[in-house]
Amino acid sequence: MTSELHWFKSSYSSNDGPDCVEVAISDPTVHIRDSKAKDGARLAFPAEVWAQFLEFTAGN
Repeated sequence: MTSELHWFKSSYSSNDGPDCVEVAISDPTVHIRDSKAKDGARLAFPAEVWAQFLEFTAGN
């Protein structure tokens, strides 16, 4: 199922090195993975929870 997702580098990732977080959006879920471990563990959040997280991190 997640192999059909379109993954892209998160804007929160560093531009200076190979350490990247990748994100894929499939309504209503946001998927997150480590770009160095594409077949490793992944996180999945409801879109509204991810939006709350981004709002929280923007304020800190």
